[in-house]
Amino acid sequence: MARRRFFIDSVHSGQARISGDEAHHLTRVLRVEPGQRFEISDNRNVYLAEVSSARKDLVSFAILEQMDAIAPVVRVTLLASLIKFERFEWMLEKATELGVERVIPVEAERSEKGLEQAAAKRLARWNRIAREASEQSRRARLPELAAPISLATAIQSGADCRYVLEEEAAPPILSRLPGARHPGNRVALLCGPEGGWTDRERSAISAAGWTAVSLGQAILRAETAALAALAILNAAWAAA
Repeated sequence: MARRRFFIDSVHSGQARISGDEAHHLTRVLRVEPGQRFEISDNRNVYLAEVSSARKDLVSFAILEQMDAIAPVVRVTLLASLIKFERFEWMLEKATELGVERVIPVEAERSEKGLEQAAAKRLARWNRIAREASEQSRRARLPELAAPISLATAIQSGADCRYVLEEEAAPPILSRLPGARHPGNRVALLCGPEGGWTDRERSAISAAGWTAVSLGQAILRAETAALAALAILNAAWAAA
């Protein structure tokens, strides 16, 4: 059975600590005890560590060895139009499990009014969701979460490949992937809101040089489309 993995702020002189709510979860829910071994990450490296002491508000670890950290096959930035927060947070959780490197909320014309201002206040909650999903999926690094941006700013994002998901007629995403795919390639994936892009947005995205792609004939919810595309990108780069 795979060991559980946790994120810590830093490692100093072969020691690491977890405090606050995370420590409370370890001691009260998981009931960790001295001598138990876990994997911990400082968001750079992964270590095998042993619990040296466990109190209600502080768990200390002794580092035993550095472990190999599996690098993602492709570095994806998900530029996701704001949708209802329940669905957005579910998407964030699953995108984290799928290895997304960055998630940037985008205010689209068809995003519900007021979501941008409300989203800025939920970043702390979203970081907790991403952290928990990262621990569950045993990632080496946490995804980067950004504050909401406008579509005009989003379409200026740089990457080796830039894809925009379209509901209307567009080539399948698999047909637009580069033939030469290498580990570490950067891909930007732009996903629209419920109801899709407006004609004005579509024109701006096209003028900025993004490649329009589709996921087939089925009409998918925004969060489903984003995750399906992420899975396809992962599989395509893993097979390259």
